[in-house]
Amino acid sequence: MADLLDADEIATSLKKVPEWEHEKKRIERVFEFDDFTEAIDFVNAVAEIAEEQEHHPDIDIRYNKVKLVLWTHNKGGLTELDFQLAERIDTLEE
Repeated sequence: MADLLDADEIATSLKKVPEWEHEKKRIERVFEFDDFTEAIDFVNAVAEIAEEQEHHPDIDIRYNKVKLVLWTHNKGGLTELDFQLAERIDTLEE
């Protein structure tokens, strides 16, 4: 099981995912698409990655905007798993 990251480790990890914002014990990012269908396609791609990694984001869909929130629920904060998933999700944009 992954351990909670301290403030220095979080700061270092955030450099690898600069589009993500650190909010308390979570990281989050809003993705915007041309329409609802593209947003849902993105969510489905995120779901596949999350299932592979057995680590699941909180997902909020508002028409063409998708907000993802990552944190390790059973640890109550951020672990390496969150940043690994954020990096994988970022590759979906490329």
